[in-house]
Amino acid sequence: MEKPFAITLDVGSSRANKTGAWRTERPVYVDLLPPCNNACPAGENIQRWLYDAEEGDSPASPGATTPLQPSGEGGYELAWRQIMADNPFPAVMGRVCYRPCETACNRASLDTAVGINSVERFLGDEAIRRGWKAPVAAAPTGKRVLVVGAGPSGLSAAYHLARLGHAVTIRDAGAAPGGMMRYGIPKYRLPRDILDAEAGRILAMGVTLELNSPVTDLPAVLEPGGFDAAFVAVGAHIGRRAYIPAGDSARILDAVSVLRDMEGDSPPMLGRRVAVYGGGNTAMDAARTARRLGAAEAVVVYRRTRERMPAHDIEVTEALEEGVTMRWLSTVARADQGKLLIEKMRLDETGFPQPTGEFEDLGADTLILALGQNADLSLLEDVPGVTFEDGVVQVGPDLMTGYPGIFAGGDMVPAERTVTVAIGHGKKAARSIDAWLRGQAYSTPPKHELAEFSGLNTWYYSDAPATVRPQLDAARRISTFDEVVGGLDESTALFEARRCMSCGNCFECDNCYGVCPDNAVIKLGSGNRYRIDYDYCKGCGMCAAECPCGAIVMEPEQT
Repeated sequence: MEKPFAITLDVGSSRANKTGAWRTERPVYVDLLPPCNNACPAGENIQRWLYDAEEGDSPASPGATTPLQPSGEGGYELAWRQIMADNPFPAVMGRVCYRPCETACNRASLDTAVGINSVERFLGDEAIRRGWKAPVAAAPTGKRVLVVGAGPSGLSAAYHLARLGHAVTIRDAGAAPGGMMRYGIPKYRLPRDILDAEAGRILAMGVTLELNSPVTDLPAVLEPGGFDAAFVAVGAHIGRRAYIPAGDSARILDAVSVLRDMEGDSPPMLGRRVAVYGGGNTAMDAARTARRLGAAEAVVVYRRTRERMPAHDIEVTEALEEGVTMRWLSTVARADQGKLLIEKMRLDETGFPQPTGEFEDLGADTLILALGQNADLSLLEDVPGVTFEDGVVQVGPDLMTGYPGIFAGGDMVPAERTVTVAIGHGKKAARSIDAWLRGQAYSTPPKHELAEFSGLNTWYYSDAPATVRPQLDAARRISTFDEVVGGLDESTALFEARRCMSCGNCFECDNCYGVCPDNAVIKLGSGNRYRIDYDYCKGCGMCAAECPCGAIVMEPEQT
């Protein structure tokens, strides 16, 4: 006769415990990858710093401290230091990032995405206001690294290299640091005092900055200068041109030059009617700048429809609010003094614009070309082993070029051209350079499984739509270069941070501890989470079912 299942188990079996031997699954705490972290091009641990920010200015608990986060600091400073582990520009990024983290946020499937970018800006501004200093650098390694370009990627690399103990010199052709953050993003989106404060914090770490110092022959600088490696991130500062038949008196400028000239003493004179040819974010910036310089009419001429525009939707929306008009399905056929000849276009079955042969005149004192930008690759053209394709430098997974010790990143390598991506490149390059200087190879740690919305117990989270950031009204915007979008105050920043659902990671809510019928969940103290006492766990799965954030899974019992 076959014995009952329970008594076939040996006393020492992992299925035998003090509440019975019928367990077939056991609960296990897991750490999953939050979608916001996964989507961040700068590689920030967003969920972690939101968790710290939830505490406001309360001191951190001892169990939550790390070498990066000394005990005694309030939650805001802890959160800021967690951001600074990956990104030295939280106040800048809180203004100019296009928020892929929020696009990926699981909370958007419940009500609206967490205002991650708004909280980051709040923390960055608090750091500037309170004078928080950058993390202490490691002991000097004796190695020297040259960074060419003081834009977001170059400054990010310098920051991370300095933290790793290397001596860093930045050389830049410009008169001030920031690269495209300064010369490509208008002041109404990024106030210069914010940029100067965060760039200055990096330089205060001992990084040497040499301005008005273009590098034209990189190998000739490296060895004689005593540099052991180089990171090149010169950005894409050359506006692309297009052949447009034009009369002798036609005034045609490129958007990159217009935006760069805004940093000089004499803003460009554009006239009362300005046309901008292009459909990207730079086109929106040029048109909005023209309105602020007094243009009564600013028209964006674009060959496709709004749905196919590369500009981010928020940029288009704000431009329309400020009186910029759009000429969709249009191209510039000719430019003459005071007017343009516009040809109407249509999209074929593949979405490519085709001419229609229909023309009309458009009044315009100035035509601004915003057709994309190219990087100046001349300093690498004669470097052995460095290769180019489609106007960018080819690099390996570690961002090293074909010349040992020369790395490249930012707009001059194949990637999306945003400030956030560039900052991420700087961090990645710094880690790769550090490993190379030590005779090693840096490898990215494996990622956890992604935390899906379906794994959350969402009824625990009450409806709490995101806070809308304040904005200047459109009438005031076009008469000033004041910042358009405002920041959150402390109460709204706390509210936003607390909307985070901590997808896939325990935040010590005590649900598992409270619902366990066998008292098998053991609290380990603040910051240390819990453990399961499997001697008493029956494997009922109530803890997993009631975990709000999906941080407990049921696994088959070990035999």
